[in-house]
Amino acid sequence: MGNHRAHRGSGRDHSAAPVAGRRKAEKQPALHPVLRALPSAPIIAGVAALAISAYGAVTAADTDLVRTASSQPGAIAAAGSTSFASVSPLRNREVIVSRDSRRDAMADAANEDLVAQAEAQAEQQHAALQQFAKAAEKQAAKIKENQWVLPLASYRISAPFGASSYLWSSVHTGLDFSAPIGSTIRSVANGVVTETGYDGSYGNKTVVTLDDGTEIWYCHQTSFLVSVGDVVRGGEAIGTVGSTGNSTGPHLHLEVRPGAGDPVDPFTALLEHGIQP
Repeated sequence: MGNHRAHRGSGRDHSAAPVAGRRKAEKQPALHPVLRALPSAPIIAGVAALAISAYGAVTAADTDLVRTASSQPGAIAAAGSTSFASVSPLRNREVIVSRDSRRDAMADAANEDLVAQAEAQAEQQHAALQQFAKAAEKQAAKIKENQWVLPLASYRISAPFGASSYLWSSVHTGLDFSAPIGSTIRSVANGVVTETGYDGSYGNKTVVTLDDGTEIWYCHQTSFLVSVGDVVRGGEAIGTVGSTGNSTGPHLHLEVRPGAGDPVDPFTALLEHGIQP
């Protein structure tokens, strides 16, 4: 019996009794689903460190780009600060436009100088041409005024300059124009009558001295129509054809003596002054 009691005494339910050396686990509160989805704290710390490093690298790159753009105008950043990328091209454009404007202004000024120089040269050339034209007109008028003419309206050449014959003591010193007696003799050029009268073998002779000192002799005349000192013009009547002096028939013996010196060929002298005998 006693044993039976002891068994009953020791037959308590030991499952409900606390185990020795253990603390009873406290119940933890349940986490929100969003918080359960977040990474753990070590991972978050690592990501933050990487972000800080990346930001420093980007900032340094931006600083280098700004320095490069400052030292090299016109450079465009491929990456980096948005404010630099939007401002630098505009600055460069302003610089380019400013330089183009200065070049255009300098080119315009140079063109204006060239045009002014060309106009000044054209005016000088025009003035020189006007002076030349006036001088040419004056010379033409002088030539026309001093134009030589033939001494007779109708004639034939009967003896040339330099011919030799028993009729002359030496070679022929003039040019003979045969014409009817009494034909009008005209002065071949402008001049002054410096001599009229009878001169031996030359017969009745009139001498007209031209402006350059050349003497023109008209010989064998029948009569005189001018006197010493008269001013005559080319084509003006000075006498008539005759056969006085050493003559074989009515004709005009014409001599040309430059500077009142020795005679030259009247045929050549007439040609040089535009007259064909």
